[in-house]
Amino acid sequence: MKSLVLCLLLAGAFAAPSRKPTFRRGLNKIVGGSDVTPGELPYQLSFQDISFGFAFHFCGASIYNENWAICAGHCVQGEDMNNPDYLQVVAGEHNRDVDEGNEQTVVLSKIIQHEDYNGFTISNDISLLQLSQPLSFNEFVAPIALPEAGHAASGDCIVSGWGTTSEGGSTPSVLQKVSVPIVSDDECRDAYGQNDIDDSMICAGVPEGGKDSCQGDSGGPLACSDTGSAYLAGIVSWGYGCARPNYPGVYTEVAYFVDWVLANAV
Repeated sequence: MKSLVLCLLLAGAFAAPSRKPTFRRGLNKIVGGSDVTPGELPYQLSFQDISFGFAFHFCGASIYNENWAICAGHCVQGEDMNNPDYLQVVAGEHNRDVDEGNEQTVVLSKIIQHEDYNGFTISNDISLLQLSQPLSFNEFVAPIALPEAGHAASGDCIVSGWGTTSEGGSTPSVLQKVSVPIVSDDECRDAYGQNDIDDSMICAGVPEGGKDSCQGDSGGPLACSDTGSAYLAGIVSWGYGCARPNYPGVYTEVAYFVDWVLANAV
């Protein structure tokens, strides 16, 4: 069954119509980016399915603390929330084709998906991943801070992940990053429709396109630093295609869910 799901996921990623909202789970990744140096983004996780007999990277995630990670709700839709021992995260990952000695691989013990997650409207697209053993923090593995509840991010932010560098393009092995500016809710609603962008979503991108997250980045971090230090402003969620002009990437706005994270990641 999981093999069938994988095939459908891959087929859907290639065949999606241009106006269809596209989850950033599966094949593609950062568009218009550059290589990350080892330890530069120590909060980045690779979220992998190991039930196929090999480690299949399908989403990103962010380290919250030693025992918990933050991800997108759609990344865990349909998964076994109470016994996800076929899923793992890899911290300290840089080049996924090379064992560089900094990786920490941990199987999940539990998943908490937001109780109001809606896969049709892509609302409340956030989940928590409980790790079966704690991470050891060092220069390559470290948490990212939460924003203050209700804080409105601004300026240029960093989105990161693994996957292809264009829709249907080649797949680099090294973690990528790209800088994208926050787009106002009004501008984002003008692009996608007044009813498609919730207050709990945040958008980022450039009008000319060419810089964006994409499939395979889902669940990963949008890190902003307008407060003076990096914090988790957004979670890669969805968009129309990838890096298309006038369609910024849409992210879960973490500031909207701070109290939910604090109440559940215990």
